[in-house]
Amino acid sequence: MNCLKVVVKLKLIGVKLNNYSLSDYLTAINWSKKKLMDTDDKDWEKKYPSYIINKGLSYFEDTIMFANEMNRLHFLSKHAQFSFLLNIIRPKKRFSKWLKVSKLANLELVKQYYKYTNEKAKQALELLTKKEIEHIKEKLYRGGKK
Repeated sequence: MNCLKVVVKLKLIGVKLNNYSLSDYLTAINWSKKKLMDTDDKDWEKKYPSYIINKGLSYFEDTIMFANEMNRLHFLSKHAQFSFLLNIIRPKKRFSKWLKVSKLANLELVKQYYKYTNEKAKQALELLTKKEIEHIKEKLYRGGKK
């Protein structure tokens, strides 16, 4: 029996399979206040990505100081970090856009064209249109094989 059939059968009888996704942790901290690490499944703690969680919380002005505090106290256990954030952050639906890979590719173009630092190039990239980015690509194109 292959793995897919086993997963389908488990779902049919109501067994929940944990994926330990980033969104589960962020939803628990920001909105649902579900204590994921206080269950029998110890993998919730093992797979807790503290750096990424702190980065996700740093996009909001009401959670940035808590994220910074957890970055400062990085040596604490993952359970302690999760519990701190879970209990100190007020419930609110928080959504932010993460910097995508395609924008990161264009970041080097903007840095080279305008001779900007990383931070200034990120800010400029938010303001540039697709047409302007294409113009920059044309100007910086040196020929040869791609």
